[in-house]
Amino acid sequence: MIEIERKFTVKDDSFKAEAFAKNHIAQGYLNSNPARTVRVRIKGNKGFLTIKGASNDTGLSRFEWEKEIPVAEAQMLLLLCEKGVIDKTRFEIKKGHHVFEVDEFYGDNEGLIVAEIELNSETETFEKPDWLGTELTGDIRYYNAYLSNNPFKNW
Repeated sequence: MIEIERKFTVKDDSFKAEAFAKNHIAQGYLNSNPARTVRVRIKGNKGFLTIKGASNDTGLSRFEWEKEIPVAEAQMLLLLCEKGVIDKTRFEIKKGHHVFEVDEFYGDNEGLIVAEIELNSETETFEKPDWLGTELTGDIRYYNAYLSNNPFKNW
């Protein structure tokens, strides 16, 4: 499956009042190489194993494969991950025909808030909420795999 995603800064925390879902996420990387990341995630009470390929030239699209796994297995796999487990809360906000996922980071990435939107094509238009800031699509510093090794606190 090809994931098409755009990423943005967030101006303020007004998005929280619009959220229809909120989940704590812990995620680590068995491999953080940008050509093929292998991620373990616990989101709420579910576990996931995800493999992502390198982004295309625009930074908008890349291969993504994800499978749900038992949360106990995800917890065990997190112990095998590279240093820098990501700790964040994800807020889901519906705007028009799309859902924005806004991640508020903690720990070594405290203070960082990033919004993402998945699209059906690279040219698809979408409604931009007032709290949406500067576009970050393609900036590897905001990829979670990068943040696990180069946390926001060190920028």
